[in-house]
Amino acid sequence: MARRVIRCPVCRRPVSWEGNPYRPFCSERCRLVDLDRWLSEDYRISIPREALEEESEGVQDEEL
Repeated sequence: MARRVIRCPVCRRPVSWEGNPYRPFCSERCRLVDLDRWLSEDYRISIPREALEEESEGVQDEEL
């Protein structure tokens, strides 16, 4: 069976998938760096502009 190797999303080093407790990261450090990026809002999940407009219209209707 071939060993599956992926790249760490933070440092880009090759890392084995099997038996890696930090997957998809290569280490605890890279895992924590990624968590910090989410918590500091460096990463965002975007939503369609239409959803933002509908949300803001709903707030205006409630205020009236």
